[in-house]
Amino acid sequence: MRCFIGIDLGSTTTKAVVVDEQQNVLGRGITNSRSNYDTAAAVAKQEAMLSGRFQLFRHALANTGALNGGLDGFIGQLERDFRAEQYLEQLDDLEATCQRNLEKSNFGDAGPALREALQVVFKQLKQEAAALFAPGAKRKSDFFRDIAGSQYLATGEAVAKQMGIRYDFLLNLFDRSIIEVENRVYGDSMRRHLLAALERTFIALPDSASRRVQIEAPIKGVLDTEMEETYVVGTGYGRARLPFSKEHIRSEILCHGLGAHVMYPNTATVLDIGGQDTKAIQVDPAGIVESFQMNDRCAAGCGRYLGYIADEMNMGLHELGPMAMQSTKQIRINSTCTVFAGAELRDRLALGDKREDIMAGLHRAIILRAMSILARSGGIRNEFTFTGGVAKNEAAVKALKELVTENYGELKLNIDPDSIYTGALGGATFAWRAVMEEGKTAEART
Repeated sequence: MRCFIGIDLGSTTTKAVVVDEQQNVLGRGITNSRSNYDTAAAVAKQEAMLSGRFQLFRHALANTGALNGGLDGFIGQLERDFRAEQYLEQLDDLEATCQRNLEKSNFGDAGPALREALQVVFKQLKQEAAALFAPGAKRKSDFFRDIAGSQYLATGEAVAKQMGIRYDFLLNLFDRSIIEVENRVYGDSMRRHLLAALERTFIALPDSASRRVQIEAPIKGVLDTEMEETYVVGTGYGRARLPFSKEHIRSEILCHGLGAHVMYPNTATVLDIGGQDTKAIQVDPAGIVESFQMNDRCAAGCGRYLGYIADEMNMGLHELGPMAMQSTKQIRINSTCTVFAGAELRDRLALGDKREDIMAGLHRAIILRAMSILARSGGIRNEFTFTGGVAKNEAAVKALKELVTENYGELKLNIDPDSIYTGALGGATFAWRAVMEEGKTAEART
């Protein structure tokens, strides 16, 4: 089947979307943006194609009726088992890479003890892997570097203490090795992992023996279906580094405008707040950009700003919004500079202000800055669509709704759960148009 792919290489994360010939979204993929942008694009695309496979599994199994209402549970378990298989392969790779780097390093007399410590650490990490992907398991991240890093650091510290070796030596080996591992693409093992995951899922499925043929046949049929990369379009902050020709590159503004239009056809104004920049875009009824404004190079008002504040507060980025939602008092944050905002945050804490009130004030300051950019682009028209990673932050959404109502009255505000993929969706739509409407056939493989 022919697939059309959009890749949005952002400053923080790289996203990909795959659509079919009918412009249905087959799959979405995301990974952390690396220093190796080629790899980030390849991994995000691979994740989107994998997501597409699971979507096709769902459709094929739904047509058989073999799961009798248990389809969601089966697909969920199959994906968890696949992720566990994938994680174990990467752990094996990370262990081997750590051992190789140990051999090339000069740790003196500590070398043999470090070799043994690595074996102990990774044995424990592999034993803990199943629990990380069990039903209901909570992970702060789905990226291998983050999951393996947190597990390695905690286990490594305990092992170092137990064996009487220097913990910083273990950290050094991890830091040197994780970059190599996360910059490898494991596409060749995907089918093997899916088949292994299928076997594990069957073990947990009641009465699986009697239904195995009904379930296995459509899944293997999907695995045997080629998902052809017909046309790829790239966009985003790092689009100049995407590994294909300029004919396959579109600006962020065009892709976000078109992507928002595809999500919500009546969109007139788009606000996108990403990690590196804020974009205010006005589009016509066909999704064509009429005007736009972007922030300057300062990080204030972007996802980076929130990341900086999270670091200042020693919190996870995902914790800021929920904390701000607990606010009972409005605090005005005057600084628009990220560094000065950090200083003001510390001053406010010293004065006794509550953290949740400060967080709410910071979120409002971000949105006030975005409102200024929107005003310069032509204001806000109905319908208004909010996209980007910050659109997932409930406190930012609350502040935006309040300020829009204060300044423009009641407007329809669209926020899609998959809004972080808006730019990639616009890219995939441009790819679809290039082939289906313009007759282009050139490929751009990553």
